[in-house]
Amino acid sequence: MKKIVFFVLGPDGPGIIATISGVLFDRGCNLEDVTQTILQREFISIFIVSMDDSGDENELFEVLRLKLEPRGLFIHMKTIGAGEPARQSGEAFVITAVGPDRPGLVSGITEVIARHDVNIVNLKAVTRVERKPPEYITIYEVDIPASIDYNRFRAALQAKARELDLDVNLQHREIFEKIYQV
Repeated sequence: MKKIVFFVLGPDGPGIIATISGVLFDRGCNLEDVTQTILQREFISIFIVSMDDSGDENELFEVLRLKLEPRGLFIHMKTIGAGEPARQSGEAFVITAVGPDRPGLVSGITEVIARHDVNIVNLKAVTRVERKPPEYITIYEVDIPASIDYNRFRAALQAKARELDLDVNLQHREIFEKIYQV
């Protein structure tokens, strides 16, 4: 079996997922993972698909492209190599950062995350404009390797948060989910 990643971006509308999943099903593909969201009326999705080794991923891509381009959707394909090393996983944590909206908030926090070799596995950021001044809320789901000094990482996050006028919180994912019923 080979694995393929499809990335789709463009104007939102009903039936996009049905079109894509229908083409995949008709071509004998298995939809292993999918994530999809709408950001300011823009549809964004990533599909990871497995296909029999005898299948033609270029033909599959072309069929999807022909179905999606008339709707103004862009599609990109990448084959995942069998020999690509997987990143060592660690403990799942959630970082929340809340404060007045302004440029540089994500850049500042992600610099600290990267400097400590922590991997971001999911990110959600929204502005609450009904607040005066507008409030920026960012939720980072991260993977912290066991080799990382947790206390030093937490201290670096808190120092950057003070500099950026943010309230920051770092919690184990299980605790976060229990508290917020995610």
